[in-house]
Amino acid sequence: MSALWSRTLWLLVAIACFVFLPVLIISGVAWALVAVLICVLAMLAWHLTLLSQLMKWLEGPLDARLPRGRGVWEIAFAGLHRRVRIRLGQHRALSDTLERFMRVFQALPDGVIAFDRHRHIDWINERAEAHFALSAKTDRGQALTNLIRHPDFVSYLEAGNYDEPLIYRGGRVEGLTLLLQVIPYGDEQSLLVSRDISQIERTERMRRDFIANVSHELKTPLTVVAGFSEMLTEGYEDYDDAEIKHYLGLIYEQTARMQRLIQDLLTLSALESGAPTPIEERVELEPMLRSILADAQALSAGTHEIVLDMATPSILSGCANELRSAFANLAGNAVRYTPPGGRIEIAWRADETGGAFSVADTGIGIAAEHLPRLTERFYRVDRSRSRETGGTGLGLAIVKHVLTRHHATLEIESEPGKGSRFTARFPADRLLEPAHPLRQALPSAI
Repeated sequence: MSALWSRTLWLLVAIACFVFLPVLIISGVAWALVAVLICVLAMLAWHLTLLSQLMKWLEGPLDARLPRGRGVWEIAFAGLHRRVRIRLGQHRALSDTLERFMRVFQALPDGVIAFDRHRHIDWINERAEAHFALSAKTDRGQALTNLIRHPDFVSYLEAGNYDEPLIYRGGRVEGLTLLLQVIPYGDEQSLLVSRDISQIERTERMRRDFIANVSHELKTPLTVVAGFSEMLTEGYEDYDDAEIKHYLGLIYEQTARMQRLIQDLLTLSALESGAPTPIEERVELEPMLRSILADAQALSAGTHEIVLDMATPSILSGCANELRSAFANLAGNAVRYTPPGGRIEIAWRADETGGAFSVADTGIGIAAEHLPRLTERFYRVDRSRSRETGGTGLGLAIVKHVLTRHHATLEIESEPGKGSRFTARFPADRLLEPAHPLRQALPSAI
């Protein structure tokens, strides 16, 4: 500012020296004053022109180019230019910070809605849009309670006690359970944070169901074992040898059932715990399937026709124990759920697209509504029949996990009264050697 006044003062001195004094000497006082007035008016016009340029710049856009000044205005414009550069730099830094802040909120796994003291929405991230079926473009500025009208949520806002979160169910998105919490901040501003806990709830429900199912499955055999054991202990001499043998046979049968259940639970636990995949080995399918055929025939005790169809012997890459468990479960289920006199076919097919192990039966069949849930733990179409056949309710869950670990899929085809077909399909890269026809046809039944 001092430099500006200094230049103005020197300009007036220059006018006095080079205009007023020469005219005064030559033409007198009157003409000298006229000359000075003309110079002052010219200076005023020049200043007004530059001032007009400055006002036009001030009224224009923020990124408009600052006009170029001369003389004292050059100093003023230079100062303004410096301040404009500083302000634009601060504005860009603030914009970058705000953009990073918005990206952070968009990347959060939780939904975030910012709203004011009147509960009008200021901002919504993408996750909150999905949680509440809202739109950041159309719903901004709307009242939060006009868009989320659930009574529990409205009561939570009205109460004003946000120390504890709210579990929110039955919203606009079906099947979604959210954990909501309001966080006040700033000048009467608030954040609504939403977290999807649907999977956690499903896991907790599965845990409760699992414990209830295990307890129920163990209760019946334990009751039988405890009852007959107590009966024989208290009155052994009251029973003849045939009765004692019968009761001991029942005890043994129920004990074996509990052992199978515990073994299946341990197997399923190992598969579900994310344990490392066993070392891959070459699994010869022909001897494995012959062994499974023999086990199925033993379980059937001659009441079914069981055949093995293996036109293409193959070698799979995988864990032999796990694969045998999966295949044996499918064959065993076919025996258990096929009435006496029925037919069961165990088959293996392989070509350039991959391999397929299948078990087809002429059993009771399964209604279509049950098919999607068959691989759930302890899921049974008919609980009473499952207990009669000695099933644990874990076989297909084990099959699903084994096939997943071997990059295979399970296909189920069934129709009530016409039987079922379970097919495990393996990708081509699981076949270690190209399939080729048997030189000698395998017998259709053993």
